[in-house]
Amino acid sequence: MEALGFAAGKSKRKVGRLFYWFLKFIALGPLLKLIFRPRAEGLENVPPSGPAILASNHLSYADWLFMPLVIPRMVRFVAKAEYFTSPGVKGWLQKTFFSGTGNIPIDRTSGDAASGALVSAKRVLAEEELFGIYPEGTRSHDGRLYRGKTGIARLTLETGVPVIPVAVVGTDVVAPPGKKFGRITRPTVRFGKPMDFSRYAGMENDRFILRSITDEIMYEIMRLSGQEYVDMYAGRAKEESRKAERAERAERGEGDERKIAS
Repeated sequence: MEALGFAAGKSKRKVGRLFYWFLKFIALGPLLKLIFRPRAEGLENVPPSGPAILASNHLSYADWLFMPLVIPRMVRFVAKAEYFTSPGVKGWLQKTFFSGTGNIPIDRTSGDAASGALVSAKRVLAEEELFGIYPEGTRSHDGRLYRGKTGIARLTLETGVPVIPVAVVGTDVVAPPGKKFGRITRPTVRFGKPMDFSRYAGMENDRFILRSITDEIMYEIMRLSGQEYVDMYAGRAKEESRKAERAERAERGEGDERKIAS
């Protein structure tokens, strides 16, 4: 039974890869290249084989389309398990699309999303594939680069796999935050030199080392992207921005009421 399960899993992965290459080279990729003509810089920094972690900035939901599009290898990302478990025809289509575009569900057997993402990422790297990650944890709402989460540092230390910093520029014009579509521009994807952190081997439980590694990676991403850096988590910055907007609306409303009363 175990052998049958392994064979079934291997067959599913093979079908998923075929769908990935179908989308990339036939169904979706050529159209995206024709319309947007994305540029790539530093492709020589992406190894032709073997595992690597691609750590990218995150300006738009379109990032995960353009970054894998410009390199010849498959790039895997983690995605919410819900994308793979929804029922019905819509759920099947969603699962097929996300699986076919290189996404894998977060393994939640560890109990939380962060640990589950780490488990899933390790599985990808153990198969000698490229793993894509956004250290900020969420999209930037204002185009600035925010503080990275230390999961990427733990991942590189526990696997011994190098980190390649990546900057995707222009996707926030193609698909701005809060909108599905913007305007056509030519995105650029820049790949930096691989970063080796083997000097910190065995120190994956030292939070100061994890922060130092993460900050070093974020500095390289900032250098490649040209973004302004903010030493704050993106999620917190978004919440503060929403609070400020609510306060401003409330203040404007008060002002209007005073004008009416006078």
